[in-house]
Amino acid sequence: MTYKVTEEGNVSTVFLNGEIDMDVTDKAKEVILPIVDSGKEVHLNLKDVQYMDSSGISVLIESHQRALEKNTKVVIKEVSKSVLKVIMMAKLEQILNLE
Repeated sequence: MTYKVTEEGNVSTVFLNGEIDMDVTDKAKEVILPIVDSGKEVHLNLKDVQYMDSSGISVLIESHQRALEKNTKVVIKEVSKSVLKVIMMAKLEQILNLE
């Protein structure tokens, strides 16, 4: 997994790339959660994520829950087809903010 973070006003966009699985979930959390904790709105761009397993999904859920606690939000954007399939199987499209 690689990533790039861009800032625009109170919105930080995290572009994730590659595979989000057990091996990289800690790294993903280290990138995403501090931004959420700072109170910024976080946009996660997943268009270049080819694969995500349940541990990757847990990062999305944890980020979403943390954002609710901090009175901000995490928006998941440009979800790749393979990741969208996993999100739908877990019935998370009703919970997560997908755009």
